Amino acid sequence: MDQSGGHPIESGRPSPSDDVPSGPGDQPTPAATEDARNAATPSFDSLGLSQETLAAVGRAGYTLPTPVQAGLIPRALAGVDVLGQARTGTGKTASFVLPILERVTRPGRAGGPRALVLVPTRELAVQVRDEFEKLAHGSKIHCVAVYGGKPIKGQIDKLARHPAVVVGTPGRVLDHMSRGTLSLGSLDIVTLDEADRMLDIGFRPDIEKILRRCPDSRQTLLLSATVPPPVQKLASRYMRDPEIMDFSVNELAVETIEQRYFTVDPTRKFELLERLLARERPRQVIVFCRTKRGTDKIHERLSRRRSLAAAGVACIHGDLAQSVRDRVMRQFREGTTRILVATDVVGRGIDVSSVSHIINYDIPEFCDDYVHRVGRTGRMGREGIAFTFVAPEEGAPAHPHRDADRAALGA
Repeated sequence: MDQSGGHPIESGRPSPSDDVPSGPGDQPTPAATEDARNAATPSFDSLGLSQETLAAVGRAGYTLPTPVQAGLIPRALAGVDVLGQARTGTGKTASFVLPILERVTRPGRAGGPRALVLVPTRELAVQVRDEFEKLAHGSKIHCVAVYGGKPIKGQIDKLARHPAVVVGTPGRVLDHMSRGTLSLGSLDIVTLDEADRMLDIGFRPDIEKILRRCPDSRQTLLLSATVPPPVQKLASRYMRDPEIMDFSVNELAVETIEQRYFTVDPTRKFELLERLLARERPRQVIVFCRTKRGTDKIHERLSRRRSLAAAGVACIHGDLAQSVRDRVMRQFREGTTRILVATDVVGRGIDVSSVSHIINYDIPEFCDDYVHRVGRTGRMGREGIAFTFVAPEEGAPAHPHRDADRAALGA
């Protein structure tokens, strides 16, 4: 078991102990910084928000807008279509929630919701709904989340109360449309959040069916961590001359996230995981596995370790019942669970600012998934670190001190 350097981002961390060694390639390199980060940060007062919305922002504890908020909110308030590229953890959700709240307070069409937000996962639907509820507190604006894995009758009852905003996964939104329990004819604004992920997991036909049923006069906001050709095609087909705003320049080199990797024989990955957890003592950590079966296996092995089990270990993947997933996410947000083993499908919906570490137990299948995994830490300006386990056959570069590293580990 040896470590083969990498591309860490943040400097100034204490030297690791010999049980998990660091070689010359494990030293930080200077990070490139976005132009938006270099500019003076404006205040929320300067973004064009109403006094009522500014009061809600203050109640929520937000002080200064993040770059994506400062850039996107004024353009969204101006009524233009925006294609924004930004990873989660940058305040992206509030950047579209606040303009939507402003929009639905104005007079508009009757007969259905005024705003629709499409998201890829159930967990993200809950988180976006919670952000709406937090920022709409004290107002008469109501938001309903609709997604699979929950009885549909309760959602039908909530939709019957005529919420101003609906947040949902594409499949469940279509289900309500086919039942006649959700009408899109009154929509003023539609937001596609994490569009690249929705397309990755096969939602494109559903998204297109939904967008074709929306009023032509609507405003459309599309947020995505990456903008591959399928996302560009979707934007060109269903958006009106969208303004493109990119807040992800040098995204993998953000100054708050270190990125390191270990070259390790697959048979010793779990041993490395144990030693890494013991050394780092993470505040909260997500361990990413490629498969649901692998997630269950790692969770079971970690749970059998008394010292780790005491810290709270849980797993989450698509085969778990929704009630179980809800409980796991609630405990992780509350901090009673410190170690979460997850697959990529649900990992995209994990927005917990206290996550200090990411461990890629398995290399993700797609580069975009790496971006999103790493983006679970270093959120809202906090520091974070991401480790990736690389098997020798997966192509890690040679390390000049490999033999010394192996000796230090007792390999």
